[in-house]
Amino acid sequence: MTNVPLAVIFYDLFKVVNRRLALLVVVFTIVGTAVEAAGLLNQFVPLVLLGSGPYASELSPSQAQALAYMSADLAKIGYSISSVFFGCYGVCIGYLVFRSTFLPRVIGVLLAFGALSYLTYGVAYLLAPAFAFNLVPWIQLPSLLGEGSFCLWLLIAIVNAKRWEARAGGPIGQRSTPIAAPA
Repeated sequence: MTNVPLAVIFYDLFKVVNRRLALLVVVFTIVGTAVEAAGLLNQFVPLVLLGSGPYASELSPSQAQALAYMSADLAKIGYSISSVFFGCYGVCIGYLVFRSTFLPRVIGVLLAFGALSYLTYGVAYLLAPAFAFNLVPWIQLPSLLGEGSFCLWLLIAIVNAKRWEARAGGPIGQRSTPIAAPA
């Protein structure tokens, strides 16, 4: 759930680069998080089916076990769908970092490559799960490099505030366009 506040922070940071694309980052983050949260519910199904509740007595042991395994497969599919949304998020955030003047462009390129790995894995798992299985862990390395460098840069070097202010048209904390007083 920390993805939603992070999306709001990124929107505020990158709206000076492209407001609509920054808003698209928020949308992809919220939808991807919702899909991932819904997919997490599938992980609790085996506990309900194989426990001592009312469902356990109505199903034969083989039926309950089959349904328990099916829920694990559904959780994997849900994760793959959320990976596609986070891949789209990553492409957008990579482009915003690349176009910004207050963060290094190379980090934007690394983020975009990492996002393409999310997209590749997510689509591959949905279309050819056996092929996607062979991609792991190698497909995760570009996203580690992109997201890791972005996190480290934000933690150590931070954002170039002077360039951000120049892009925003005013000091941090002020609106870039004044609000007109009601008539």
